Amino acid sequence: MLNATAGVESLNYSAPRRAPGMGFTGIRMHLDDQIAELERGADEVLVVPDLVKKLRRGTPLRVKAGFDPTAPDLHLGHTVLLTKMRRFQDLGHEVTFLIGDFTSLIGDPSGRNVTRPALTPEEIKANARTYESQVYKILDRAKTKVDFNSRWLGPLTHADIVRLAAHYTVARMLERDDFSKRYKSGVPISIHEFLYPLAQGYDSVAMRADVELGGTDQKFNLLVGRTLQEAYGQEPQVVMTMPLLEGLDGVKKMSKSLDNYIGITEAPDSMFGKIMSISDVLMWRYFELLSLRPLADIAALKRAAAEGRNPRDIKFELASEIVTRFHDAACAARAQAEFVARFRQGGVPEKIDTIQLATDGKPVRLANALKLAGLVASTSEGNRLIDQGAVRVGTDAQSLEKVVQRERELAAPGTYLVQVGKLRYLWVELR
Repeated sequence: MLNATAGVESLNYSAPRRAPGMGFTGIRMHLDDQIAELERGADEVLVVPDLVKKLRRGTPLRVKAGFDPTAPDLHLGHTVLLTKMRRFQDLGHEVTFLIGDFTSLIGDPSGRNVTRPALTPEEIKANARTYESQVYKILDRAKTKVDFNSRWLGPLTHADIVRLAAHYTVARMLERDDFSKRYKSGVPISIHEFLYPLAQGYDSVAMRADVELGGTDQKFNLLVGRTLQEAYGQEPQVVMTMPLLEGLDGVKKMSKSLDNYIGITEAPDSMFGKIMSISDVLMWRYFELLSLRPLADIAALKRAAAEGRNPRDIKFELASEIVTRFHDAACAARAQAEFVARFRQGGVPEKIDTIQLATDGKPVRLANALKLAGLVASTSEGNRLIDQGAVRVGTDAQSLEKVVQRERELAAPGTYLVQVGKLRYLWVELR
């Protein structure tokens, strides 16, 4: 972490004191301590001297992070940015949760080797509504401003867009890694894709942002914002990139398509169990990026683990904090008790959802049944899980057994208990 000052310089406004797992509440925080908290878990801060200069003024910073509503639900990977936004809030800064309803119409090309399909206005509105209802599980509702970039991007005229585009060159656009690779390999790049980083950069101009947060895959777009602010006569924003959170496998980034995610609207038992399934090494990464505990608390937990405390018990604390945040403390306590019963005593959950599938009395391939029941996204994913030995089927908890052949069928009519992975159970009724 950066030692911002040689001494213990204080800011002019109060920073909150924090209780374990909660936000800060009431003491002054020295500049170097504040920067340590703000840098926590960040991949890069560009540029640190600019951040120090802005903080030394002693006035709240305007902090923004944009979210394109490309899917209806958020997972813990999305909350890395939200958690950092909450830290800025707790330190007295002004935070805007920016919904990219206009930029979603373009489609973000970041990390794509093909043109990203644009969403319809109806999809964008529906997803944006769910985002607004979910973010306050982390952000302070009373201190959060929600805005939509269609408010300033929509009214731009053709002349405005031409003037905006004049501030950036094609050569600099092609410095972007994904554009460069596509150009060199002959994969088409549509002109409208060049407009996306310009539109995102103009968001910072319109909002006069002091700091913009984004994932590491957004670094190019965030730096465009700095360039455009200077072109429009503004002080450039500080860019803070956050790492992409690894999923449950500890290797690939958290993603619904990879089925290695923890959704923030998941049931408490499922959320708790998934967190407990991560490795002991990955646990510290989750503490750093997702926990609201002070750095000193996490350092104490690491010392305790090194001195012999069971990592499982420390992971209980992480799982309890996360479930409490997205549900409540009672749900976290019940989820922990359920976890202990299920995995120490070999039990299955007491409450398991039931789904009915109409098959006209015909047998159904297991992989197809998994897809129809919503347990997997495709039959190919179902077959892959069967190959991995991750699917068990029985008529009750006692008869659950691993399926080893893709050709396995479920006869209809019939009722089956299906387990996918360690945590997902579902009663499937075939009619």
